[in-house]
Amino acid sequence: MTLSLTHVHGDRVTVAHGAAGTELFSYVYRPEAGWEAPKPYLHPVRTLSGAPVTDYRPHDHRWHKGLQLTASHLSGQNLWGGNTYVHGQGYLALPDRVGSMAHVSFEEVGAEGDRAVVAEKLTWHPHDGDLWAEEERRIEVGDIDPDSGSWTLTWTSAVTNRRAEPLRFGSPTTHGRPAAGYTGLFWRGPRAFRGGRVFTADGAGSGEAPPMGSQSPWLAYVGEHDGRDGHATLVFEHAPSNDHLGEKGAHPAHWFVRSDPFAAVAPSWAFHEELVLPPGETLARTYRVLVADGAWDRARVAAHLEQLGW
Repeated sequence: MTLSLTHVHGDRVTVAHGAAGTELFSYVYRPEAGWEAPKPYLHPVRTLSGAPVTDYRPHDHRWHKGLQLTASHLSGQNLWGGNTYVHGQGYLALPDRVGSMAHVSFEEVGAEGDRAVVAEKLTWHPHDGDLWAEEERRIEVGDIDPDSGSWTLTWTSAVTNRRAEPLRFGSPTTHGRPAAGYTGLFWRGPRAFRGGRVFTADGAGSGEAPPMGSQSPWLAYVGEHDGRDGHATLVFEHAPSNDHLGEKGAHPAHWFVRSDPFAAVAPSWAFHEELVLPPGETLARTYRVLVADGAWDRARVAAHLEQLGW
């Protein structure tokens, strides 16, 4: 059997690969510190060779945890964690705005052959604990390819507004801070990945047009490891099926990406303008994350993704 799965109930689900049992990721759903906006996350995420490609609670942003779904500005609340950006005042400690995402149940947890699935129901809450949204989340592992040293993780989230009024997804940029459109699916890379190479399907990247705030079907980040030789490449890709909400960049989203002072990527739901989700409606998004050993270039990434299809 290629993949195996271990579930420590109330804590985490871990997926491993091969006879050596290389842990590809742990999905942690145990609640953590309230100021950090408790929510499930993936960490550590590793390549097939076992190299880590995520960071956890770095000293500069304790609420950055591997790969997670976030909402930095949501109808006046902060489900991202930490201080809240307020136009004209900067980042303020506003604990009464920090909300949470809570695990409810698993619909499916299992591994067979070269596929693994973690399907979960969650609820989204403002600081006072009211129910604002329900989410159905599905994380699938597949496309295990030892020859190329790569595997894929597909993340699907369907978020339904349970309020009697719209949910307004924003970001620091929609609130006045330039180039800070982080919200939605968010990856924080290891500290060693600072200064990594970034490029997109459409040519944006190092030495070319800047990728921050750009639109492209996929974006790649190449980082170099500490503690071991070599590089890793992560590619973040939009699914063609993603819903069209908002006038600017709902699909494909605008990329939030940094390589300095830290490595981070998010296909932002609200880079330039808020995304408004009416009562009872559902925001559905699917992303694929390719995790590969080695420093891939644009041609190799494009050829590999074309081979995978959807």
